[in-house]
Amino acid sequence: MAGDAATWAPPVATSSTPTIGRLLIANRGEIAVRIATTAHRLGIDTVGVYSEPDANALHVDTVDVAVALGGDTAAESYLRGDAVIAAALDTGADAIHPGYGFLAENAAFADAVVAAGLIWVGPTPEQITLLGDKVAAKRAAVASGVPTTPIFEVVDGRVPEGVPMPALVKAAAGGGGRGMRVVRSPEALSVSIQSAAREAEAAFGDGTVFVEPFIERGRHIEVQIMGDQVGNVVHLGERECSIQRRNQKVIEESPSAGITAETRAAVCDGALALARHVGYVGAGTVEFLVGFDGTINFLEVNTRLQVEHPVTEAVTGLDLVEMQLRVAAGEPLAVTQSDIDVTGHAIEVRVVAEDPAANWMPSTGEITAFEVPDGVRVDTGIRAGTVISANYDSLLAKVIAHAPRRVDAARALSRALRTSTITGVSTNVDMLAATLINRDFLAATTPTAFLDEHPHLVAPPGPEGDDRVALLLGATFGIEFRDRAADQHHGFAPSGFRIVRTQGQRVLWLEAGHEHHVEYVMHDRTSATVHLGPWPTPTDDGSLSVDGRRTARVRLLSRSLDRQVVEIDGRRHVVEVSIAGEMVRTHSRSGSVVWERAPLFTEHEVDGGGGGPICPLPGTVIAVHVEAGQTIHDGDVLMVVEAMKMEHQIVAIGTHRVAEVRFGVGDRVDQGDLLVALDDVDSGDGGDG
Repeated sequence: MAGDAATWAPPVATSSTPTIGRLLIANRGEIAVRIATTAHRLGIDTVGVYSEPDANALHVDTVDVAVALGGDTAAESYLRGDAVIAAALDTGADAIHPGYGFLAENAAFADAVVAAGLIWVGPTPEQITLLGDKVAAKRAAVASGVPTTPIFEVVDGRVPEGVPMPALVKAAAGGGGRGMRVVRSPEALSVSIQSAAREAEAAFGDGTVFVEPFIERGRHIEVQIMGDQVGNVVHLGERECSIQRRNQKVIEESPSAGITAETRAAVCDGALALARHVGYVGAGTVEFLVGFDGTINFLEVNTRLQVEHPVTEAVTGLDLVEMQLRVAAGEPLAVTQSDIDVTGHAIEVRVVAEDPAANWMPSTGEITAFEVPDGVRVDTGIRAGTVISANYDSLLAKVIAHAPRRVDAARALSRALRTSTITGVSTNVDMLAATLINRDFLAATTPTAFLDEHPHLVAPPGPEGDDRVALLLGATFGIEFRDRAADQHHGFAPSGFRIVRTQGQRVLWLEAGHEHHVEYVMHDRTSATVHLGPWPTPTDDGSLSVDGRRTARVRLLSRSLDRQVVEIDGRRHVVEVSIAGEMVRTHSRSGSVVWERAPLFTEHEVDGGGGGPICPLPGTVIAVHVEAGQTIHDGDVLMVVEAMKMEHQIVAIGTHRVAEVRFGVGDRVDQGDLLVALDDVDSGDGGDG
């Protein structure tokens, strides 16, 4: 779909159109676009809402009417339930669909929607309260006969006793991996509870957390359920979502290729039993952790549509959003359990604006290009020109492949990612593409610890040989083209026309801790001789060292600021180029590499002191752990910054004394801001100030 989610059309159902005439979508991004797509196909008008940063977002252009909520952050906009309901009433909407996240699992909001005379597209407020609270859901699961693990409740922030290690701290409300911490020692439990509670409060407005045993190397299995208002409930098969980072899913598939038929029947039967026990209405997901020994442990129920619902749609041929709308309008389910047939295999990946190699650091900026090849489904809320801020989730798009066999879906999806062009921010595309064709992944050996056990996949080396050389030269001649275009006096002439021909122009590139030397001589505007490798240097007697570089004949077949078509020794390469200062992101059908141009001459810096940690990305300070005059040591947490709904700890490197704390709790910080000014400490001073 070349990146345009609005053009995707799910299978057309045969039953009548629901009675909802106008639907307000209380969300943003790809899920808002996704819901609007189905609503329009059913003849339903749509109303969208938006914050100030989203005034020109794709989801705003997709809906029929859009209402401004104001504000920059989620708390100032999408979490304002009163403003959302007012927008629905003012625009004549009949119903509200919350999507996922934000207000989707907020029982008070659902109650207010119903009280306002509107249709709530989701489970009843009572079911959201019961099942949205993971502690209450555990109790309901026990009553339904669903296997589960013991839980340890956290009361008034106090650390519960007798918690076995390792343990998992989890938010009682919400999901998506937020408010979740793995703890491996009793000493770390208190800090983890506090951190998880803060993150849960910021993400869901509820800081309640609990603790349960953490099962190492299990499989994350979940069952999609759907119920109507007259007592019918079905499951739509299971999904496996074990490939995760920071306890958040990045690859999901249906069906699971790593469980037995007995386990599949057990989780599906358990999900149905729980759904029937509570008289479930609408779409929901019952989640389990399955050990490699076959042990099944109930985790939670998500009382909403899931991010990964497209894989279920692919293998069943059913449109889950349509089913939600029809159920909300009072229609009975159009299918029975015997009608549900799982065909083939579907895999979804979440493309996020993060740098996996930098501990998944979120990336912000403007999307300069977004193109995904045909043959796969793309659900997205972005396009070229979209600005990714730190205010919202880092999800850029979901890409889904469906094929008769799992291996075919995995390879098709990997190729689609490798040949996609997404520039302007760092993404996890290379990691996803490499994972999909990894031997263990293809063998379905996919525990939740998969990425921890395969660290080489987090930062794959990328293209090799001339494919890599092409990206290097794409960066080199991309910078050269930019500089010549900006030269108003000599831009007409070939680059380097005043340089003595015994030496060409030299560029030193830095990439993943390695240096790459390029020297080139431009013969005219379209051809050059290029030398690759460390250039000769003077020896002790003044002569030059042996020149062992590779020499390549290069033709520049087509050139622009964002694209260089380079022919290297008779082989043509198309390189997409995105330049930000001295940083160049390059991409071709073989993969991507980011290069940084290093200065050839370095000025010695004056030691001015007063250094300290700088903010890695825009965000909000949510905790400060130090004060002026205090002595800090290596690894101490200085400050916590929240960005893209995740917490980022700013830690000390070495021993220093705090000279000044530049920001306080609640302050907004920008990338590059000095957060804490530090002074050196005498080697004999190790005490706290």
